[in-house]
Amino acid sequence: MATYTAGDAIGENRSMSGNQAIADASPALARLLSPLGERVAFPPDIPFQAAQARGKALNATIGQITDGRGGIVVPASLSVALGSLAPTDRNRAMLYSPVEGIAEVREAWRRWQRHGLSQREDSQVSTLPLVTVGLTHGLSLVADMFGGPGRWVAVPAPFWGNYRQTFAVRTGAQIVTAPAYREGRYNCEAISEALADRPSGEPAIAILNLPSNPGGYAATTAERDRIRVSLLEVADNRPLLVVCDDAYAGLVYEQGVPSASLFWELAGLHPNLIPVKLDGATKELSFFGGRLGFLTFPFERDSEVAKALESKVKCLTRATVGSPPAVTQIIVLQALKNECTRAEVEEIRRRLGARYRVLKEALTTLDPKLLRPLPFNAGCFALLELDPATGLRADDIRRHLLDHHDTGVIAIGENHLRIAFCSVRKSALPELVERLERSVSDLFAGGSAL
Repeated sequence: MATYTAGDAIGENRSMSGNQAIADASPALARLLSPLGERVAFPPDIPFQAAQARGKALNATIGQITDGRGGIVVPASLSVALGSLAPTDRNRAMLYSPVEGIAEVREAWRRWQRHGLSQREDSQVSTLPLVTVGLTHGLSLVADMFGGPGRWVAVPAPFWGNYRQTFAVRTGAQIVTAPAYREGRYNCEAISEALADRPSGEPAIAILNLPSNPGGYAATTAERDRIRVSLLEVADNRPLLVVCDDAYAGLVYEQGVPSASLFWELAGLHPNLIPVKLDGATKELSFFGGRLGFLTFPFERDSEVAKALESKVKCLTRATVGSPPAVTQIIVLQALKNECTRAEVEEIRRRLGARYRVLKEALTTLDPKLLRPLPFNAGCFALLELDPATGLRADDIRRHLLDHHDTGVIAIGENHLRIAFCSVRKSALPELVERLERSVSDLFAGGSAL
């Protein structure tokens, strides 16, 4: 009886050659690879062989139903939903995507990423973005490749709870935190503080989410300088993979606050510091149901290390979701080709900016002895901190709002409440703040009376 192991000759040889290419280009990145990250390489099975057969007159490689000439064969009721697409694009939308994503989509997104960068930022090398099924899939790919038991993941707290699921629950990595805010200001040294008591020389991961969720904060120019210096100090002591979670890229509402990702400033900065960029159409194009993300590494696009990393990502994608949806990619491609899209995205940003300003003004009326807004200037959220002296829990406030004020917010940990102002009309935001304060006041008074 034949058996198969992860160390079969072909797979092992492909993985080893990829690992050597990574080690040659970046010894720090090689040390950051998890055991799974070391093992994986895109296998020479169906997708690999099918890619080699593209364009052949007779192609009997892929198990998708066509007219025998590469054209779709689908129910008319399904095809009509994409009737506005040209026949070629409709074909691409309804057939399998390459595991790495459709080449034209990847090229178009690379141009989108680089729009508006400074000359120095634009000079930084980057791989052709790999398509992911939303940003969470991109995070899980990074977690699989670089996480695992014994690996530290430094995150400013409070943080988006799915980081815990993706890195700690799934891979066994250890989340280590430091306060994201200190004395009413963003804590630029949070990552270095989180790793300060960890043994020197051991690899680590850092998550940099700016604009942030749940905080709704983007760092100023001076703060970005401090963050960069702090990360360099960490990289002097250990290999550091910095995950730039750029889900809310571009959604900045104050003058003088840079909107470009810190990925471009960190790339090539230190041999031990390797940033990776996660972004996508979810927030940047307000295409929440599209589940289209991208994963980018800081290496020359056609280099051996880029090919090795792409092989590993493709292996993991093939093993989990198969390939990313083609229909979403084609829809986004149409938008990226349209000259009006940037102006339309800017209009959405202005609309959110108006809500931001109304909410910011409304929050000035809060009693600071009950509830304090933390700094916010970007993204989709505002984070409020309960005064510990109230003795109240954030989830108590959340439930009270649901039961008595017909209002929903998110409780983060024991002391924080998140408002998603992106989901509330501008005129209703002052009323939301009033209901929130009333709820805290009611519960505080009730507790005092007891």
